[in-house]
Amino acid sequence: MTRPQVKPPARRLHDDAGNATAEFVMVSALVLLMFLGVLQISFAMYAKNVVQDAASQGARYGAMRDRTPQDGEERTQELLYSVLPQSYQTQVSSAVVDWHGAQALQITVNAPVPLLGPFGLTAEWEVTGHAIKQ
Repeated sequence: MTRPQVKPPARRLHDDAGNATAEFVMVSALVLLMFLGVLQISFAMYAKNVVQDAASQGARYGAMRDRTPQDGEERTQELLYSVLPQSYQTQVSSAVVDWHGAQALQITVNAPVPLLGPFGLTAEWEVTGHAIKQ
């Protein structure tokens, strides 16, 4: 019959056995939070680029000779909702303005900043697109 070997108390305190599981849990939680943060910033920048492009394209479309500013607004809404979810509430407005000495169509889009996935908070972006009337 053999007796189990018991380590002295001072030696047990400095033993690293069993720490890998605890380290993995703590480090993986931090890495996951960092990954989700990068993902969220990427989605916010993607949404801003989509809104900016839709405003510019809508202004160009509405500034054509046979189109009206209302056509530009509709085109902007169409472009926004072809990419972003329907729950992403935007306000689109148009106006004919004097832009660098020429008459131009200005499309303004007010859109929420997506800070929690595709859902916005109280902050808003105001993005404008311009195109010279033909």
